[in-house]
Amino acid sequence: MIDVYWLEQTEADLPTENDWLSASEVLRLDGMRFAKRHADWRLGRWTAKRALAAYLNLHSHPPALADIEVRPAPSGAPEVFVANEPAGIAISLSHRAGVAACAVTLSGAELGCDLEIVEPRSDAFIADYFATEEQELIERTSAADRSLLLALLWSGKESALKALRTGLRLDTRSVTVSPVRSPGDEGAGAKGIAFTFRSSYGPTNWRPLHVVCEGGRVFHGWWQNTGELLRTMVASPPPAPPIFLEVPAHSAHRAS
Repeated sequence: MIDVYWLEQTEADLPTENDWLSASEVLRLDGMRFAKRHADWRLGRWTAKRALAAYLNLHSHPPALADIEVRPAPSGAPEVFVANEPAGIAISLSHRAGVAACAVTLSGAELGCDLEIVEPRSDAFIADYFATEEQELIERTSAADRSLLLALLWSGKESALKALRTGLRLDTRSVTVSPVRSPGDEGAGAKGIAFTFRSSYGPTNWRPLHVVCEGGRVFHGWWQNTGELLRTMVASPPPAPPIFLEVPAHSAHRAS
């Protein structure tokens, strides 16, 4: 198994200034016309830089963070550079509802992570985007757990498509997500006929899942939810439960 490290930041964690961005990143940010895209990108880059500084044991003050860049590969997948040199680190980014997440692991691993909000989704959405096996699992799940399951399945797909470095360019029905039964799950047969959700799994509250892709590729991963926010992460080689990174406290507003 490989270790994967995880960091989340919110808009409240963001500094007011942009001196932690490189010159090219400032230019890119200034070219974004839409406020939401501007805010999401800025929060995502802040979260990634803080995670990478912690993972690489680098300084986290603004000039040091400006030396860390996350650049899009031709596929659009994120790649890490430190002082303009490839860092050889696998990362994945996600943002949702004012929260950003960054997962980090060793070079050569395939990695994807995602954040989703637990919310109702329509029958048309299920029919259009979920594989037959997933639709059958949804049908067998109680109404009380339906929104959580839908968020889990959709988030798992997003994570797997990021690990494949395709994103939503690939048909979402080509990857099938399954939550893995844990010891103590009740009411589920050998094939998960009545999957029961619990609020925690082990000491870190992550629970296992796996994703089967067309062609037989399999990703193993983990999911967790707190309140309305659900997280998923998948990787190859198989990952241990994500380890939350600890970063120094940062004030979003500097004293004058």
